[in-house]
Amino acid sequence: MCSNKVMSERPTSRLSGFYNQTLGERLATAATWADLSDADLAALRAGLSVEQADHMVENALGLFALPLGLGANFLVNGRNYLVPMAVEEPSVIAAVSNAARLARAGGGFQAGSSEPVMIGQVQLLDVPDPQQAAQAVLAAQQELAALIDPLHPSILRAGGGLRGVEVRHLPDTPVGPMTIVHLLLDCRDAMGANAINTAAEVAAPLLESLTGGRAKLRILSNLSDRRLAWATCQIPVSVFANRDMEGIEVARGIVEANAFAWADPYRAATHNKGIMNGIDPVAIATGNDWRALEAGAHAYAARDGQYRALTDWRVVAGGDEPALFGRIELPLAVGIVGGATKVHPTAQVALKILGVASARELSELMAAVGLAQNLSALRALAAEGIQRGHMALHARHVALAAGAPAELAEQVAARLIADGQIRTARAAEIVAEIWRENDD
Repeated sequence: MCSNKVMSERPTSRLSGFYNQTLGERLATAATWADLSDADLAALRAGLSVEQADHMVENALGLFALPLGLGANFLVNGRNYLVPMAVEEPSVIAAVSNAARLARAGGGFQAGSSEPVMIGQVQLLDVPDPQQAAQAVLAAQQELAALIDPLHPSILRAGGGLRGVEVRHLPDTPVGPMTIVHLLLDCRDAMGANAINTAAEVAAPLLESLTGGRAKLRILSNLSDRRLAWATCQIPVSVFANRDMEGIEVARGIVEANAFAWADPYRAATHNKGIMNGIDPVAIATGNDWRALEAGAHAYAARDGQYRALTDWRVVAGGDEPALFGRIELPLAVGIVGGATKVHPTAQVALKILGVASARELSELMAAVGLAQNLSALRALAAEGIQRGHMALHARHVALAAGAPAELAEQVAARLIADGQIRTARAAEIVAEIWRENDD
């Protein structure tokens, strides 16, 4: 991993016209940015081998590839980042890069995170006296730490370990009362799932003895609400002006759209899906568990009893003009050691490009990416409608699906957009017309 000193010496991530470069030129840019070796470039081109896949999952048959692109223009906590993103959906990388460019007008993103504490749960049934059991468990924290901390010497050496114990009583479940013990483990730069599960297994017999209950499930929780990341930005409203709308009008539209998602779970589901459009591709590119992140984010969005937006946008007083202020906060349990991050060759290169020095830094960057993606989506909704930009990029997919050769895909897409008919059947007609024109 690159040190903070190296990060500060990197050139700007503001890459004007990066999307217009050829694939080879973009690879060269990334190679210069992150000092990539020939082996790194080969990993970007070839990725995982079938033999490696066979060791990663059961019953392996082959590989399923996703496009890997770079989110450009990110400035987070004063540092420049290019962000590897593995995603199949058109418009995501372009949208997040554009939003990061807009955020630079206000100094980029500021981000932070809590300590990387994960929760392991031990389910105890048939506990005769829940109150007495809770007291006994809380009094045994040092004994539990003596059991758990030696299990993970690398985490302990890095400054992690058991940070506390909690006891929750669930008096009314379909199978009767339960006592749930939470083990709070600081996992440092690991995501921590294996460490947490092992800790819960080892602690269970002692917890049975302390409570007189019967231990059943011993597993981590993906609602990692002790391991939060957040990001903010504040952008002068004039940045959002276009030929049809003043900047303040667009900014207010963004605030109104966010208020809709805060109040209505039907809208919030789509709103938060858009946020994860940015976060998930970074997780996939770096070998992290995007399904765990999805579960944690959506559970956190419903923490007050109603499913709500994960972001907050408002117009605030700025220096010379009003500004649009945005904030996001969500659980982001990610790691830069262990798991697929050390097995998948492309994930290793992605982490090298990012140059993050800790799991917390990665989570903060991912929060900024989620906020950027949300900004781009709300701006499109408020200023021009979501379809204009999205369908323009989708047109190329339609052209390729209709059989257009790669060298004709842009031409076919342009004609689809001009016709206002982005359909496979129309794309096939255009391809046939082009071939006839070339024959003539």
